[in-house]
Amino acid sequence: MIVTPSQKHYIKNNIALAWPLALNALLMQSMLMIDTLLVSPLGEIPLAAMGIATTIVAFIMGIQMALANGTQLVMSRAVGSKNTLALAKSCWSGMSINLAVALLFWGLLLVFEQSIVELITSDSQLQQQVLRYLSVAKYVVLFNAITQVCIALFNGLGKTKIPFKGYLIELPINALLSYALIYGIAFFPELGVLGAAWGSLIAIAVRLIYLALCVKTLDVDLSLTEKGAALLSNMQRHFIEIFPVAANVTILSIGTTVYQLLYSQLSINAYVAITLVLPWIRAGGQFITAWAHSSAISISQAIGSKQLTDLENNVNISIKLAVVISFFTMLFFAMLSLVIADVYPDMAPETYQALAVIAPLYILLPLVRGYNTVHGHVLRAMGRTTDVFKINFTGQWLISIPLCALLIICFDVSIFWAFAIQPFEEVIKALPFRYVARKTLKDFSQEHADKLSY
Repeated sequence: MIVTPSQKHYIKNNIALAWPLALNALLMQSMLMIDTLLVSPLGEIPLAAMGIATTIVAFIMGIQMALANGTQLVMSRAVGSKNTLALAKSCWSGMSINLAVALLFWGLLLVFEQSIVELITSDSQLQQQVLRYLSVAKYVVLFNAITQVCIALFNGLGKTKIPFKGYLIELPINALLSYALIYGIAFFPELGVLGAAWGSLIAIAVRLIYLALCVKTLDVDLSLTEKGAALLSNMQRHFIEIFPVAANVTILSIGTTVYQLLYSQLSINAYVAITLVLPWIRAGGQFITAWAHSSAISISQAIGSKQLTDLENNVNISIKLAVVISFFTMLFFAMLSLVIADVYPDMAPETYQALAVIAPLYILLPLVRGYNTVHGHVLRAMGRTTDVFKINFTGQWLISIPLCALLIICFDVSIFWAFAIQPFEEVIKALPFRYVARKTLKDFSQEHADKLSY
């Protein structure tokens, strides 16, 4: 593959954007793992309570992150066009929308948290622990709304290292405070599982302060000159563009949960095997997701600056390198499959057998999933967020999940065929993604770029 100087610059710029994004995602996952490790000595009830509560909070935070990712694309276009007013409008529109969604979910938890928890578990002791954790953790979503938009601003400006440093600050504070408050170390009270919630809340507040101070140091004017109807009109257009991004993440997140519920109908050893590999699949996917995010930022900046000459070449290089990254992820999973028995000792022989059976599937999965991920992000950057939603919804909810339910519930298939539905889902989405991407690139013009700039 011959790489031109402009493509070399594009690749170099994307890598500089991508590696902090990948490490950010890994640090986010590690925070939950650390909390789990800290709470696990308290026993099954507190651990299960934290698992239920964090699932609820993580679902809300996932939607907030998706909204911020949509805002990030709009801000990237403004950065590319060097339009300070457009950047300010997109920043404040994104902040207003994300805060409004945060307040909505916070209010729902405030009013209905007991009803929600009772739907999830009937164990009164477990309910009490979950409600204790949520009494503090629900405030995390308010802080997270602001931090996610700040992160989107820095990412849109190409300053991805600043959010990475924010996570580096938050992680040790979260771990140390949670440990001290869970077990009552030194002058801290012993709060049990509630201590983990306080540790997370204080840590994200510190990260918010750090990001706010960094925003103040930016050489960017975020003050608004437009008021009233003009600002509301901009916010409406902003919401119309980013809503499909949030809807897409929400349906994929719920779909993942439905898959897990369906897998729970398999034998206990098969279900445990899938549960063991899922965190590794999520972690391994962060690198390709980071590359896709950085590609979307670069392409959005190019669209904003009206530099469309290299658009198709840059998209092609993003896809090719996504495949390369996917191959390295596959190699990592292949190595993992050889040592997974050492990583998880003392499992039943049937569990190890189930892990061996699905190994070819989770090794193959990054290739097709990575290909689709980069296509999805590139299409969003070119304003085709609704098309991405339609492809994902059709592939997952109209085809793959019903097929998975049919195979497990009606035909009682083995773990191989049940888990094979996930790579199958990615395969059937690959052709529509490629078709829409090629058509969009062929038809994309200066007029389309102008429509995306507001």
